[in-house]
Amino acid sequence: MKKSHPIRRTMLATAATVSGIVLLLSLKPAGDPAAASAQGGAAPQQTVAGQESPQGGSAQQTGTRTVTGDVVKTEYGPVQVRLSLSDGRIVKADAVQAPQGGTSDQKTALAVPRLNKATVAAQSADIDAVSGATYTSGGYKKSLQSALDKAKATGGGSGSPGASAS
Repeated sequence: MKKSHPIRRTMLATAATVSGIVLLLSLKPAGDPAAASAQGGAAPQQTVAGQESPQGGSAQQTGTRTVTGDVVKTEYGPVQVRLSLSDGRIVKADAVQAPQGGTSDQKTALAVPRLNKATVAAQSADIDAVSGATYTSGGYKKSLQSALDKAKATGGGSGSPGASAS
């Protein structure tokens, strides 16, 4: 008699395959550790750039200035928004930092332009999240609100962005 039956081998191979797939699916994307390690070095550089921007923007162009929001850490990486304001209105929104690595690159490439456009259209932080990029959208909105708060606190942004951001 044979000790190893074909059905037993099939069942063991199936169980091993299912276990392997479950383990692979439970792992986070490979880009997350890279984004987490980039947080430490990139955040201070962006903060310095954010501090210089309002001075440079207001000195070079009358009525136009730049305000950078706080860095918001999300599950997939940091998010930071920079606004260009002209006469109290948002004329441009940019994500200075956004999640990178793995599938985050694809989601960021799709979500950030939509969020930037929605910000200019809404003139406030009251924008819809982008489906499939919930964490990035939430971080974007928090950083956007902090930029609007900074603009309002410095006086020049008390027009439309501050009034509609309540």
